[in-house]
Amino acid sequence: MLDSSGRPPPPPGLLAALRPDLVRHTPFTQMMPAAVDFFLAHSEQRYYAPGETLVAPANGPVEEIFFVRQGAVTGEKGLAEVSGNAFEYEAGDLFPIGAAMAHRAVTATYRATGDTFVLVLPAAAMEELAAQSPEFADFLHRRIGRFLELSRRALQVAFASQTLAEQSLETPLGELATRSPVTCAPGTPLREALAQMQGRRIGSMIVAGPGGVVEGILTRHDVLGRVTLAGVPLQTPIAQVMVRPVHTLTVAHTAQDAALMMSRHGIRHVPVTRDGAVVGLVSERDLFAMQRLSLKQVSTSIRTAPDLATLRLVAQDIRRFARNLLSQGVQARQLTALISHLNDVLTQRLLEIKAVEHRIALDRLCWLALGSEGRGEQTIATDQDNALILRDGVSDEQRRAARAFGHDVNLALAECGYPLCRGGVMAGEPDCCLPLREWRERFSAWIEHGAPKDLLNASIYFDLRPLAGDAQLAQALHAEVLESARRTPRFLKQMALNALAHGAPLNWLGGIETDAAGTVDLKLQGTAIFVDAARLYGLAHGVAATGTRERLEAAGAHMGVPGAEYEAWVGGFEFLQMLRLRIQLESRGGEAHPNRLELASLNDIDRRILKESFRFARLLQQRLHLDYER
Repeated sequence: MLDSSGRPPPPPGLLAALRPDLVRHTPFTQMMPAAVDFFLAHSEQRYYAPGETLVAPANGPVEEIFFVRQGAVTGEKGLAEVSGNAFEYEAGDLFPIGAAMAHRAVTATYRATGDTFVLVLPAAAMEELAAQSPEFADFLHRRIGRFLELSRRALQVAFASQTLAEQSLETPLGELATRSPVTCAPGTPLREALAQMQGRRIGSMIVAGPGGVVEGILTRHDVLGRVTLAGVPLQTPIAQVMVRPVHTLTVAHTAQDAALMMSRHGIRHVPVTRDGAVVGLVSERDLFAMQRLSLKQVSTSIRTAPDLATLRLVAQDIRRFARNLLSQGVQARQLTALISHLNDVLTQRLLEIKAVEHRIALDRLCWLALGSEGRGEQTIATDQDNALILRDGVSDEQRRAARAFGHDVNLALAECGYPLCRGGVMAGEPDCCLPLREWRERFSAWIEHGAPKDLLNASIYFDLRPLAGDAQLAQALHAEVLESARRTPRFLKQMALNALAHGAPLNWLGGIETDAAGTVDLKLQGTAIFVDAARLYGLAHGVAATGTRERLEAAGAHMGVPGAEYEAWVGGFEFLQMLRLRIQLESRGGEAHPNRLELASLNDIDRRILKESFRFARLLQQRLHLDYER
């Protein structure tokens, strides 16, 4: 009997011998046995000697893909020549998928780097298998995303035994808010509304207008101040005492979004809407039931801390909370956003405490978060990067008082576990506590001169975000900086050259290159590459966002980059962020190098996607090179 290719099927014994080689690797681990057998039955075994070519641009459109059983293959020339590096495929890898799916030639020459054994699948059979196997098709179309998902699941399992959480913060509110909300019309008398609340044993009444649009809310907590103590007659329409406007979310938002909203606005209930009409209600109790250590619980403890001694204790909950979220499988972007939010809350509370002690009016200055905190991408091991903007016209005495206030806050933050910045980028330093006019002059000088120190400052200060005080001071400065940088191509080129100073740790064969201790620096050699490129392209295209993900997505769209390409940049960056968080959470706070990863500690999936992430970092730098260095 012949198969669809016209060849006799391989003997059952051969299938049995080859199958273990495949099912140890993605995507075959997730595929049905029949689909794995299809791959084997339609593949041809080949051997390539060291230096022998498997496929090259001169071969024309790709007609087959390769699965590496043993040995390694290096891609060289083509785009790889730009950086002087190659890329290595090892046992378990499939290539060249992109070229095969696009029916084009490869852009690099692939050669065996040792005795190499491969299974070769015709492109036609690849397409036939993709039509039969959703798992195989999913892998072909979003390989990096699939690896990320598998890695995240493995990490979730690894931390599950340490978790206090019972349900994921990624749960859509449409699934969480399953009970129909209790509502009343704006003209409903208070007596009737309160009687419903008492009879149904609910803590809030949503006031809805025509079409179910939320107009207000009244909670048990509001009744004391708005009704009882105010002496409002019970025949009064509820519209006169309800809280408005109401913070709402849609069914597509997540429990994380609800937790953040409750924390930021100090509320206990969030109405959930669909197409503008209220369909549910999520309470603080609902979220607390999901996780015994809740975001609201931690943030409330921070906000109500009466003094520095209490904040020192409460700050430890941030690490515990992060560990819990990691065990739930929360992604790096959400996890770093939540960590940054809690760090913001702690800093804001410290500012309130110290402002009273120093008799400082916070509304007459602006506290800036810079660096990773300004981008909303803080990990656990993070030092301080902050500054103060003062209003123009302040006296020397007022400037000294503001600097003393900033210095005191810096010391307090250090006591709470946020080390002092070794580079002195802190609000208590003379260069970081300036009136708006002097900040403008300073930023202009950096953009005008572009010296090495200016570029270093740009990498920190250009990611500014107002955290407390008069936000308009920061907004005015940021808008001016964005426009000035965009109009100065020379400065952008200098930033590009600076961003290319450190490359991804891939050797000339395309494998991961470690130091003598077998480690790589995930920050300097990894995330910093994405952060620097995102900042540069964000400035070049007038992107106001400071987050790396938002910058890459917005700039990629402006530049006409295919969505799959800039999504791969984001995926690589967020995987590196997750590895950094894992290292820091696994340590006990005494880790001397919180961003150094021991390569041997990774499992097969994580090692593969780490190499893939570094490859995307290198490709992003190649784009920088082509755009700015030629």
